[in-house]
Amino acid sequence: MSTSSTTDAARLTLMLTDLRLPTIKAVWSRFADQADQEGWPAARLLATLAEHELAERARRRLERHLIDARLPPGKTLDNFDFTAVPMVSQAQVRALTSGDRWLDEGANLILFGPPGGGKSHLAAAIGLALVEAGYRVLYTRTTDLVQRLQVARRELTLEAAIAKLDKYHLLILDDLAYVTKDQAETSVLFELISARYEQRSLLITANQPFGEWGKIFPDPAMTLAAVDRLVHHATLFELNVDSYRRRTAMENKRSQGRPATRATLKTSHSVSPSDNGSTDLPGSPGEAG
Repeated sequence: MSTSSTTDAARLTLMLTDLRLPTIKAVWSRFADQADQEGWPAARLLATLAEHELAERARRRLERHLIDARLPPGKTLDNFDFTAVPMVSQAQVRALTSGDRWLDEGANLILFGPPGGGKSHLAAAIGLALVEAGYRVLYTRTTDLVQRLQVARRELTLEAAIAKLDKYHLLILDDLAYVTKDQAETSVLFELISARYEQRSLLITANQPFGEWGKIFPDPAMTLAAVDRLVHHATLFELNVDSYRRRTAMENKRSQGRPATRATLKTSHSVSPSDNGSTDLPGSPGEAG
């Protein structure tokens, strides 16, 4: 390489650093040599370098968002056993993971069912699919988030703390039932629900149907207002099945104590949309699927 070429390469490296184009900085020399050998037009070389930079940025962004989402590991739609919950349509769930319309409208998803029925797995799997589709998601136990919001209230920063959650297209609140029937806890939860109403989406898992939410919110008026905001634009799934954990224990006992081969639900074939047992309310995202 001539002295002039060496100088140009050094200048280019410095400029790419200043422009924060690390991928182009790493690959430009290789593609420039290929372009010289194959006679590429300048536009092809520039487009190739830009494509690599964009692809690497997308990969890093996905990696950051996956870490930020705090999803439990190993929970995917591919290893969720839809045959164990025939009242839930796999086709509808997968349609919802495209995200677009219902997330733009701030609609909600609510998963009901007894403990061990797969609600948390399905919620996390939906969250993962949405992150992979480019959306921001945060998964949290409801009690953990409520405690953080209570601290913010004591520090007079509750409004700011709730506003920070606006960056998430979907906030997954797992195990709503375990919030204690305490005015301080339920009031911050209600404020969160109210703040996200028709603005940002919630996915909630709960053991009790709405009729028993009086056990969560001490004030009947607050219970009614919370339910009203959540279901106004919502898709509901009822996973009314036996506990997966209990079924697994029984199967292990029948097989003379052989340990389970996996901790998540097994992969299985999809069920027909005609098997769907979810309830779509007027204006809900399920109407699009």
